[in-house]
Order: sequence, then structure tokens, then C-alpha cells
Amino acid sequence: MLLGTWNLENLYRPGGPSGPRDKAAYEAKLAALARTVRALDPSLLGVQEVGDPAALADLAGMLDGTWHTALSDHADDRGIRVGFLSRLEPEVVADVAAFPAALRPVQGDDSGRQVGAAGRGLFAVRVTSRALTLDAAVCHLKSKLLTYPGGRFQPRDEGERARVGAYALFRRTAEAVTLRALADRLLDGDGRMHDVAVLGDLNDEVAAATTQLLVGPPGSELGTPGYGRPDKGDATRLWNVAPLIPAERRFSRIQFGRRELIDHILLSHRLTARVTATGDAGTGLPAAEAAPDLPSVGADPRQRRDAAGSDHAPVWIRFRPT
Repeated sequence: MLLGTWNLENLYRPGGPSGPRDKAAYEAKLAALARTVRALDPSLLGVQEVGDPAALADLAGMLDGTWHTALSDHADDRGIRVGFLSRLEPEVVADVAAFPAALRPVQGDDSGRQVGAAGRGLFAVRVTSRALTLDAAVCHLKSKLLTYPGGRFQPRDEGERARVGAYALFRRTAEAVTLRALADRLLDGDGRMHDVAVLGDLNDEVAAATTQLLVGPPGSELGTPGYGRPDKGDATRLWNVAPLIPAERRFSRIQFGRRELIDHILLSHRLTARVTATGDAGTGLPAAEAAPDLPSVGADPRQRRDAAGSDHAPVWIRFRPT
């Protein structure tokens, strides 16, 4: 069973304010996405940046066999949302946006506007195969690519850049806390007894504070001496599979020429026993020998409006029978 996550980069039907401007560009994008999904051959694929539910249905229709789609009802201001593309029929178990009750709203802009919910829904489904029953949550946390008042992608000065960057970080942190609360709900008190995966575009790297908020008690990460020593924290931890990805492939996007892993898969304790070997996790396509061939993105996402495919590589794990 292969589980993956992939940011599809502005999946809209043509003619809207975002995404491909014409039918030819749209069809080229769909064809490129479909080639990757066929080669990836996932049982369950978490997806981000679905701007039009009908576009995800178009993509599913280009694939062989029966595919199911499930999408969050909570889209951001541009209409993009998260969801799943699945060979297994998904049962929706959660679709949340509001911050946990104990977490206060955060400042959203220079006006002092308060934000009390994730920009895009945090969405979870349950799928069942002969091997396991899996609860999987998918997310797309607040972007590091900043938008300034009036739709600008460049700041007026460094003070504005710092403030807007801080607002984005406030939101991404609060969204990570909200996602952790959803993970706790799925773990149901003990990840040693439940198969849970949290995946998606976290918009930051493994060691970032927002990513680390999701992991739980430190000290037992994959690849460390503590991993093989059971303790009471195993009930609530999530393990990032990043250390299992070969070092030369450990990136899912290139920004300003710099490789970064911002798309992640985190597993409950019971699932880690099924995915503990190099070769069971990767980026790009499982059969590919070379690292993912990705474009380098800058500060203005409009430059790739008519581009085929995606500016992200899929991240995946393969479960082995136990």
C-alpha cells in the first residue's frame, strides 16, 4: 500500500482568475499530473491546492480503474482546498478549521484583524484495506510565500516584509496547533493501537518549530537511538518519515534555487513498524533513479499560471505487511 501527499499547484479549470488561462494549458497540466499519479500508483493520495472540485474529478477521470475523491468544505480566499484522491473508498471523519477553544485568535494584518481559523480546512478520512484501517489527515498550512496589501508580492520596505512574515508565521503556528489537536483526536489516546497518518504541505522544513509542534514528545525520532526504546510518549508521538528518504532526494520543492522538504508524512507508533527501511519512503516517483526534476520558484506564483504539472514533488511511503 502506498500513501502519498502532493501539492497539485493551482488545480483549476480554465477561465478563472487563477490557474490555466485556456483549455490547452489546462489539458497539458492534467496530462502531466495524471502521468505522475499513474506512475506513483497510490492507494491514498492527499492533495493540496484543489481550486475547483470539478478539476480534481477531471484528473480522476484520466486514471485507470475506479478512483474516489473527497474534499474539504473549507477553502481559502482563492478557493483552494485540501482533499484526497483514493483507490479505496474514503469515509470522512473530520473537516475542521476553527482553532482549538484554548487558543486565542492571532493578528492577521496591519489593521489588527484577528484570525481564529485555519485558512484551509484540516481534513481527515478513514480507509480500509485487507492490510489495515488507516485514519489520515491532510493539511496545507499557511504559505511562506507572502502576499502584501493590494495583492503585491513585493514589500514596500523591510519593515513591511518583517510584519507580514510574522503574521504568516503566527497563522502557520496556530494552524499547526489545530492540526495537532486533530491528530490527537485520530490517535484516540494511543498511537500504539491506532494507524494514523498526518500528511500535507506544512510549508516548512523538518526542524522548523511549526513542524516540530506536530511531532510530540522529542527524543525518539527515526534514526535516533531513542527510536527503538519504548516509553510512554509513544502513545502520543508522531514520527516524520523524512529520515527514511534518501538524502539526495530529501526535497519536495525548490525555492530561489534552494532545495527544501516542506511536504511531510507523519505516522503513529504502530505504523512506523511497517515503514522503517530506506526505500519505503521517497519523493518524486518510486521507480525513478534521479532526484525529482523541479522548477525553482520565486516570490510571484503568477509566473507559473500556465505551467504543466506542479512545482512540488509528491512525497510517499510504502507500507509493508507485518
